[in-house]
Amino acid sequence: MARDERHAARALGARAERIARERLEGAGYEIVEANARVGRAEIDLIARRGALLVFCEVRSRTGTSGPHPLETIDAAKQHRLRRAALAWRLAHGRPAEAVRFDAIAITFEGAEAQIDHVEGAF
Repeated sequence: MARDERHAARALGARAERIARERLEGAGYEIVEANARVGRAEIDLIARRGALLVFCEVRSRTGTSGPHPLETIDAAKQHRLRRAALAWRLAHGRPAEAVRFDAIAITFEGAEAQIDHVEGAF
């Protein structure tokens, strides 16, 4: 991937994460951490609502051709996210809290953004 393409992909990802964060906050979640690094893994968003801790994977794309962004969260990615979430919880003294794994897909079509939030995605 060329340098300009990497930059554009990062900018798109950052925009999608901003939209996802706003969506969660608008639904009453408190953002605990964004882009949490756990070893070599990254957790896009960690949110809390009441006693529930939510680990959220954010995926984005432009246009409607190709697979839906949610379809790109394969079993290996789910496994890595679950391991990272456990490590994060242990490091932050929250091993026994109730958790859920969500996915938010943002599809950009020009200036419009289609948002799909799946609670308990995996």
